[in-house]
Amino acid sequence: MRTITHVTSRTYRLFQLIKEALKGDEKVYTTGSINRALILLAIPMMLEMTMESLFALVDAFFVGRLGKAAISTVGLTESVLSLIYAIAVGISMAATAVVARRIGEKDPEGASKAAVQALYLSLGFSVIVSICGILFSREILGLMGADAEMIRSGHTYTQIAMGSNLVIVLLFLINGIFRGAGEASIAMRSLWLANILNIILCPLFIYGLGPVPAFGLEGAAIATTIGRGTGVAYQLYHLFSGKRTIQVSWRHIRPEWETIAKMIKLASGGTLQFLIGSASWIFLIRIISQFGEDALAGYTFAIRIIVFAILPAWGVANAAATLVGQNLGAGEPERAEKSVWKAAYLNMIILGFVSIVFIIFAPWMLSFFSKDPAVLAYGIEGLRLISLGYIFYAFGMVMAQSFNGAGDTRTPTIINLIGFWVIQIPLAWFLAIPLKWGPTGVFWAIFIAESIIATMAVIIFRKGKWKKVKV
Repeated sequence: MRTITHVTSRTYRLFQLIKEALKGDEKVYTTGSINRALILLAIPMMLEMTMESLFALVDAFFVGRLGKAAISTVGLTESVLSLIYAIAVGISMAATAVVARRIGEKDPEGASKAAVQALYLSLGFSVIVSICGILFSREILGLMGADAEMIRSGHTYTQIAMGSNLVIVLLFLINGIFRGAGEASIAMRSLWLANILNIILCPLFIYGLGPVPAFGLEGAAIATTIGRGTGVAYQLYHLFSGKRTIQVSWRHIRPEWETIAKMIKLASGGTLQFLIGSASWIFLIRIISQFGEDALAGYTFAIRIIVFAILPAWGVANAAATLVGQNLGAGEPERAEKSVWKAAYLNMIILGFVSIVFIIFAPWMLSFFSKDPAVLAYGIEGLRLISLGYIFYAFGMVMAQSFNGAGDTRTPTIINLIGFWVIQIPLAWFLAIPLKWGPTGVFWAIFIAESIIATMAVIIFRKGKWKKVKV
């Protein structure tokens, strides 16, 4: 009887903690239980990342009905957009590190100023990308290996997707600001709103209904832009409402070049770090495109499912980054380190379970996106092989984000450079083409490289130099 009562009590406390995490009242995590702080941050961040991954899955599901050429066009465009994501994540990473450090120092005014400077960086970058995407969409697809028909039918989709990159960049950035401030629930709700609209509008604009014309492939880009744009509007409301920890007002609008320079330094390291990883995926998809449309489509579907699982795990890693930033700001480096190890073990459990699910149910999952036997064969093989390394990825992503949360964006950049460009890309090419393994060689190269990256990150993290970084 006592055991049952104890279990019931613990279950009740867990549900209360989850409720508190979703509500998002607590914003500073430099004292008290580390487990409690991790859960309060990780739950909304995991749900936020789950919502982000839903964008990719929803688009793949509906676009998949338009044929292999359409989904291949989306895959090529997304590979280029991943470069934009890298820069957006880099700026967001810088914002999270600076904002979290200022919050830990009990300086919300400094955090608000940093948020505005990050917005300036994002706006300048987005304008340049929009112009290039609108003017050179055909050339971009051609460089990625698209054939003439894919360029003819898909260049407008690429124009819309890249021309509206501002909403992507702002969504990443402002959520990074809220995460650094410990207000992960706001970031989570903005993605909920954006996804609900995308799920409703995507089939509506692709296939048409009543007075709404069918836009085909372009409809997916339009729906995603409207959904993300609405999420950004929600973010901006809370950013300027004066009711949150970050309270942006007119006194913060003046550019502060010293802060901007600091943000650029941090963002450039974070951007280069993710740019290295994103560029490697472009090389990989370029290798796979040599093996035909079936291989490219199967790979695209597999990656969509993998991203769906990986992004929530990044939520745990982002929670670790916030805990590191705030605790270093509060002068608690040992508490910061303990937080990282707890986050890493939690992530290992989560992704270990996901790996088992993917290996067993890969055929069933891929069948939602395509019924073509050849496409399914490539997708199933890719999903199973890549997910073998999830336990390694779990540790690697937490360690990387912990460096970033401390303001040390240089270390994970070097790790990525070695792991992706020195190991993964040459190995993928060697296994796929000279050894004639085809796409299977690419899948094995991803697994091997990611495992090595995780191992390097853990070894360097143990040395503790990240604790001395100033931002």
